[in-house]
Amino acid sequence: MWSLHNLILTCTAVSCVTGDAIIPVFGYEGSDAEVPCPYPVGYEDYEKYLCKNDYEYSTDDDVPIRSEGENNKYSIYHDQEPLTFTVSISDLQFDDAGKYWCGVTRTGNDIYTEVKLEVRNDMWVGTPTKIRGSEEGSVSIDCPYESDDVNNLKYVCTGNRHSVCLQQAIITSNNAQDGRFRLTDDKNERVFTVTISRLSLRDSGSYLFGIQRNAGWDGFCAFDLEVKGEMFKLYINSMDF
Repeated sequence: MWSLHNLILTCTAVSCVTGDAIIPVFGYEGSDAEVPCPYPVGYEDYEKYLCKNDYEYSTDDDVPIRSEGENNKYSIYHDQEPLTFTVSISDLQFDDAGKYWCGVTRTGNDIYTEVKLEVRNDMWVGTPTKIRGSEEGSVSIDCPYESDDVNNLKYVCTGNRHSVCLQQAIITSNNAQDGRFRLTDDKNERVFTVTISRLSLRDSGSYLFGIQRNAGWDGFCAFDLEVKGEMFKLYINSMDF
């Protein structure tokens, strides 16, 4: 059985044929990444693999990764119709980042394409904007975005994990009203606003406002919402003279 160590030798010890394009792949620490590996027509039945440069292993049987192979870290799925095989890398760590090669075994020089994997922290690490509201009242929270994101999907989730935010979204720009949550998008000012009405104490917590992007990382704004009880509302009203 070939190992990833053996495959590294294939890429470094012989001359290989490669395309000009570098495939960018992005993933968050602790989540999964999928590496799409295209190949030329005529090589549908040849062995496929993924290898990584400058990766050290203590034994020769570390992480076998070849056609239809899988283990706890890597798996390969081959779909012949679009001439692409896909390598899944699970439980990403920062040391998984770097240069990889999508390879096709053949007589003579193997065919491969370069891949660059970037890994980022899954948790919001900046300082979130503090927002306060009173029970049964409402708040409106703004998130600005770049001009390139005008037509991109906007979404909101609770918590501070980037990788699951879209899947766990409370509301999106495709579903702009959901119960007490309403999302409006001012494309001229390039800012989207989420209004939460009839606030309750349970609404307190962390929120991420996301902007979906077709390539690379989604953009985010982060907020900490604190909802005060009725006594706070009475105090605020008493300050109005």
